[in-house]
Amino acid sequence: MNTLVVNLTRFGDLLQTQPVVCGLAARGERVGLVCLENFVQATALLSDLSHASGIPGARFLADLDRSWPHALAGCLDYADKVRREFAPDRVINLTPSLPARLLARALSGGAVQGFGLDDFGFGAYSTPWAAFLEATSRHRGSSPFNLVDLFRKAAHLDDDRPSFRLKDPEPAALEALRALLAELGAPPGASPVGLQLGASAAMRQWPVESFASLARHLLDRHGLFPVLLGSGGEQALAEAFAASGVPHASLVGRTGLAELAAAVRLMRLVVSNDTGTMHLAAGLGVPVLAVFLATAQPWDTGPYLPGACCVEPDMECHPCPFGHQCPIGWACREKVRPEVLAACVDGWMERGVWPELPGRGVRLWESVVQPDGFMGLRSLSGHGSGERAVWIGVQRLAWRRFLDGLPPAFEGHEADALTEEFRAGLRTTLEQASALLELLAQQARVLLAAPRPALRAKFMTTWQRLHALFSADQRLCALAHLWLHLSQDEGQDIARFAAFADSVSQLVRALRDLLASRP
Repeated sequence: MNTLVVNLTRFGDLLQTQPVVCGLAARGERVGLVCLENFVQATALLSDLSHASGIPGARFLADLDRSWPHALAGCLDYADKVRREFAPDRVINLTPSLPARLLARALSGGAVQGFGLDDFGFGAYSTPWAAFLEATSRHRGSSPFNLVDLFRKAAHLDDDRPSFRLKDPEPAALEALRALLAELGAPPGASPVGLQLGASAAMRQWPVESFASLARHLLDRHGLFPVLLGSGGEQALAEAFAASGVPHASLVGRTGLAELAAAVRLMRLVVSNDTGTMHLAAGLGVPVLAVFLATAQPWDTGPYLPGACCVEPDMECHPCPFGHQCPIGWACREKVRPEVLAACVDGWMERGVWPELPGRGVRLWESVVQPDGFMGLRSLSGHGSGERAVWIGVQRLAWRRFLDGLPPAFEGHEADALTEEFRAGLRTTLEQASALLELLAQQARVLLAAPRPALRAKFMTTWQRLHALFSADQRLCALAHLWLHLSQDEGQDIARFAAFADSVSQLVRALRDLLASRP
């Protein structure tokens, strides 16, 4: 079978498609990939990939400015070309945007797995996991799962041992990078440490001064020679680092994606913001120390590498929502101090493990594979019993079973560490939701017996009240999105809708009971 995967996202997300490609290939399928044209070179880093095609988005936009029929013809010609070259038997779309859904439908000629469209042009989901992936991409703090695991589940993969291992660079490429580093002043035989100064936005960048302070410490104490990584657009950051006077070699703007992979593979350690370079290091098995600032958090976009270390500021406002205008000047960037990262590396270099560091103003996590096969985080700073981590743990248990179509199965102690204030506020919402769901079930039974317009109007009013109730509580935003989209999917059949509403009711009641007040 030929399976075509569509992923029209950025570099790091594209690399995180690797476990999907490997999982499909392990079934004996021939796997192709459609990505943005400017990232098509990155597909050479993916293992088990038989075909890759880059969509010329810039050309389509230029055509659209001239003539929309011409632009549409270009899109259809592109879809025809991909079908001729790869002949997909199945299309899996991992990008929830409308253009990606339209492209996937054009490529498949019919049903699409992951994110699709129905016959009327409305969004459709082949699995609740796809709807959940879309929900958590919109609401920060609502995702308890790593993006890699969400990709796998959206692609209908249930393998317990996913493989996130990119292709190793060719020996010739590694030798060429060694020669380049020597030319740039790296001492012979030095152990290099890669520093990725940039990020997708300035607010997500750890200050250059902090990188320089850390680099000085690593060079003086451990002999780790700093190597700057990044694209040509980050040259100003490299120049600011150079002004610190710390000896280093800069590869910023000197590497394509293949050369960047070779450079990363040579590193003893990569210190990075939440970037594609971080995911590249994880996929190559290179140790990672990553900093997550502003909207970035390690629970969903952290490195998919057991033993990676993730640092985020211990601030009530972190992570902030997308589009947030920070009233305190992105203070999180200064909250993560270089001496904390220095202490992390000291412990790792001297004892081979990341150290426990409580009380340093940060939340420190180590990536670990959980018993269910999903990637999780283990606290190294005493935050594992904190309210945020406990609630994420509750969500992991709740969503994993709900999205797999299984009833809730709490043991009863999972929320014990939550404060009564937290529990009471959420419990009130859940109690109201439970009552509305019971009312909705009664109305559905009446509608089945007598589908009159007046009864349907009452039914829709209750449905809307439930969506508004879920939407009003930030802790239930993901449930609001699922309720909106999945209940609409089932809405053509009242019996199917009633079954879906019953599964939501079971989840709501289980969470309500779990959060019951304790004597």
